[in-house]
Amino acid sequence: MELKKNDVVTAHIDGAASGGEGVAHIDGRAVFVNGALPGETCLAHIMRVKSAAVWAKAEEIIEPSPHRVAPACPHFPRCGGCALLHADYSEELRIKKERVNAALERIGGLGLRVDEVVPSESRFGYRNKAVFAVSRAAGKAVTGFYRARSHDVLPIDSCLLQTDAANAAAAALRGWMDGTGVPEYDEKTGKGCVRRLMTRTSSGGETAVCVVCARAPRETASLVEALREGVPGLASVVLDINSSRGNAVLSGDERVLRGAERLTDTLLGLRFSLSPTSFFQINRRQTERLYSKAIEYCGLDGRGLLLDLYCGTGTIGLCAARSCGRVIGAEVVASAVADARDNARTNGVENAEFILADAAEASKRLADAGTKPDVIVVDPPRAGLDPAVIAEIIRMSPERVVYVSCDPATLARDLRIFAPDYTAAAAASYDMFPATSHVETVVLMKKSLIGVG
Repeated sequence: MELKKNDVVTAHIDGAASGGEGVAHIDGRAVFVNGALPGETCLAHIMRVKSAAVWAKAEEIIEPSPHRVAPACPHFPRCGGCALLHADYSEELRIKKERVNAALERIGGLGLRVDEVVPSESRFGYRNKAVFAVSRAAGKAVTGFYRARSHDVLPIDSCLLQTDAANAAAAALRGWMDGTGVPEYDEKTGKGCVRRLMTRTSSGGETAVCVVCARAPRETASLVEALREGVPGLASVVLDINSSRGNAVLSGDERVLRGAERLTDTLLGLRFSLSPTSFFQINRRQTERLYSKAIEYCGLDGRGLLLDLYCGTGTIGLCAARSCGRVIGAEVVASAVADARDNARTNGVENAEFILADAAEASKRLADAGTKPDVIVVDPPRAGLDPAVIAEIIRMSPERVVYVSCDPATLARDLRIFAPDYTAAAAASYDMFPATSHVETVVLMKKSLIGVG
């Protein structure tokens, strides 16, 4: 059967793809069906045909999954931020577990499996950080998110994944813009003012608001007042002036309009000072569970050296510092290294140091110097590890490597490269981002006798 664009075919969904789409196989071809769940039979409208795969959208569900539910958000699936709102939570977790295990088996060639994806305590309202795009529709200011694969802003008055404070800040900003006439920024012309709104809410209920503008508005006093009245627990208001024509959210040119620029939050008993640019995991409770498992996998005995590559603001390394003799963290972002050093001082951690270098440079420098970590922790971006980093880790020959990953496919690829020097011994997965297709996994690797020498 030759599949062509705009064909409508009957498809039985036998799996799920990394983006949350259902997967059908028609005459040996993989067809990715947006809006369909595993176990369903549907009419699929073919949208795109390539040599490697076919993409479609579900036009009619003929036999629905027993796990199908009415999406809780009226903007699903147009927004694109959520991928699995049409499934109940048990099915979402099962889909994510199967994605991890399929990657470990098919890409990694491993017999290792995760028994479950640890659920989040909350499926909604869990994001402690929000970034809203700003635009205008029907003469009114709107806040929302970009439609998938576009820069068209979908107006959303209240996002289910954000905190009440974040949604309140967005409403206050819209009201202020309409009341003062301060215009939104136009990406095409470079004219206008307000570009984005970013909020961060601590576990204690304090909220920092950062308004990103192409140029400073005159009406900053009324902006602060609108946010003070509209946002419960408002701790600070920061204005970020970003006049660049690129996609960067923040410029680094921050002006504090109210309160302090930094917000304090806690993680595993430590206090972390967060600026608008600081990286901090968005689901704090799940982060504590994930990091606790990572530290458990380190097998620390109060002594030894822990090397934390891709350390960010030092969260994993500092949380582990009380369980080892010394911590070295490496990070390529200068502001993150500065935050990590500040966080160490704030918490009285004296056995941790942080160096400014990317993972490849840092690992080579340390290996050349004869550094012998007992444990190396890596928490790379979605693209996974550079082969040069893997080579240097193997050269340093730690007893354990703990890999924290946000992408099962690149994780499995890298685990395969580590073999035969290291054996993947244990794995656990956590639902850090409910309603989306993303899943976090931590893997313990132990030095293999096969690879010695």
